[in-house]
Amino acid sequence: MRIKVTTASRRDFIVATTAAIGTSGFANLGFPNLAWADDETPNAAEIKAYLQPLLLTRERVKAWLANVAYPFCKFDGELGYLHLDRDFKEGVDGAICRYRYDKLDARRMIAHADKPCRINTYGNSFTSCEQVSDGETWQEVLAAHLGEPVRNYGIGGYSVYQAYLRMLREENRAPGQNIIFNIFDDDHERNLHGWQRFKFGVNDKSTNPTVPHVKVDPERGTFVERSNPCPTPESVYRLCDLDAAYDMFKDDFVLHNRLRRVAARKANKPVPPTDYDDKELMHCGIYATQQIVDQIEKYRAENDKSVLYVLSYGGYTVQQYLQTGERFDQSLVDFLDRREVPYVDLTRAHAEDFAQFKVDVNAYLSRYYIGHYAPLGNSFCAFAVKDELVRMLEPKPPAYAER
Repeated sequence: MRIKVTTASRRDFIVATTAAIGTSGFANLGFPNLAWADDETPNAAEIKAYLQPLLLTRERVKAWLANVAYPFCKFDGELGYLHLDRDFKEGVDGAICRYRYDKLDARRMIAHADKPCRINTYGNSFTSCEQVSDGETWQEVLAAHLGEPVRNYGIGGYSVYQAYLRMLREENRAPGQNIIFNIFDDDHERNLHGWQRFKFGVNDKSTNPTVPHVKVDPERGTFVERSNPCPTPESVYRLCDLDAAYDMFKDDFVLHNRLRRVAARKANKPVPPTDYDDKELMHCGIYATQQIVDQIEKYRAENDKSVLYVLSYGGYTVQQYLQTGERFDQSLVDFLDRREVPYVDLTRAHAEDFAQFKVDVNAYLSRYYIGHYAPLGNSFCAFAVKDELVRMLEPKPPAYAER
């Protein structure tokens, strides 16, 4: 099914959501003004009061399952969703971006697509490369430069955990000896929620699928994997029923995090301006990511593969780093250093690049970002990754083979 959207783009929603979060910490996302105190655990009635406006209608569920209500994704029982062929007016200079997917539900390969593929890439929208057309992704830039294909299994909105689960599935179907695993700055929190509506709220006109997730306690060292709460098309209709939704999400970490913010605001206490500033949320999310990296490393060793991790970031996070030198995910960087795994840190790459310019931070970032990476940003990403990838590849790709 191919869908063409030429009116309001997802970028408009992303901008509006970011503004709402930045100014009032989710107060503008349609959540009720609950009355419980911030030092109490919400009871069933309070959780249900929060869930009520998030419930779906049966008509919305039917449309979602028919690939209408969520026009860039389709239902997948294990992973929550996969992408659909589509045309969205959300690219650089207002261009319509063309997205096409092959029989593996990977984004269409163009450069050297007729050759065997030994490089598979996994992650969220900064891997799928939203807001650019098929031939403009960083995978296609890499493929054209290296002289061999690079497969793109990225899906917008995925957590680190979802990307890991997709890796396990796809490596059984079309394995690659070499894996690029992209971890975006917002993916840590996404590990923790079972329904994307807890992040995006009720202003979004789309369904927001339920997703597999993890439950963690860093202090106790626990990490529990949880499957998609709605693993069949029929089960998605449970999102229309308040009691069923309560049973599914009553202990959801991100739901409770949002409720604590509501309570803190009601008590006139400080609320983190963004999720990145929420120390508890990031502590738990990054802990989850670390456990997932450990599982990827175990998988790599048992299957004799090579894995290169790429830390990617949105413009907000890069701006903070360029202006202050501080980062919310330093603990993750320290963890990767201790584990001695190969990785590329795109904040450092941007800092080194920014040092070559005589413009302010906003002017610099506008070269590369239009929400996600613009075509030039994807090219920047490809060449930031290139050296570490070439070091990993054996035999070397055609562009670097000894003559």
